[in-house]
Amino acid sequence: MPPSTSSTPRQDNLAELLSRVALGDQAAFERLYRETSPHLLGIVLRIQTDRAQAEDVLQEVYVNIWRSAQGFNPALSQPTTWLGSIARNRAIDSLRRGQAMPQTVSHHGSGTDDDEDTNMLDDIASEAPGPLDLLAQASTAKALSTCMDNLSGDQRHSLALAYYQGLSHSEVAEHLGQPLGTVKSWVRRGLQGLKNCLERASLALS
Repeated sequence: MPPSTSSTPRQDNLAELLSRVALGDQAAFERLYRETSPHLLGIVLRIQTDRAQAEDVLQEVYVNIWRSAQGFNPALSQPTTWLGSIARNRAIDSLRRGQAMPQTVSHHGSGTDDDEDTNMLDDIASEAPGPLDLLAQASTAKALSTCMDNLSGDQRHSLALAYYQGLSHSEVAEHLGQPLGTVKSWVRRGLQGLKNCLERASLALS
């Protein structure tokens, strides 16, 4: 039996906003963000208690909402239930990762190759503090995924270890059982490939 979906004016309003977001309505997305972000942040904080991490997770939540709004079915669940499940799942994923996203990796010593490559990644990925920035982040995330797929397997794996798991070049080399110089080459070429690919994607959309 499907869950009860007894509507209220607030639920009806959120359902309408989600339907407009599914059509790419940026104004509706901004309004949805304003009306639901405090509640969703509260859900995230109950799972991911680190405030800075929780705010990062909240950004991921709204990127997910923007990209998956077409999957919302008001006949199956209320908007707040659907939104809350996304927030909970993202918060749980954050705990499983146990660390920040790539652009926050900064535990390596200053002046190292790791820091230089992290700075290059910072040039690729931008922070997204507001709803419109989140839309840009969603587009960038999609393009980044496509560009990652275009890299060689060695480059893709090295970048994932270095920036999504926060390993240093030396740790990546040890993990892969490869010489440090080889890993540095994979990372550098992978980052340059990502940068070139994203620049081409940006030009194609302009």
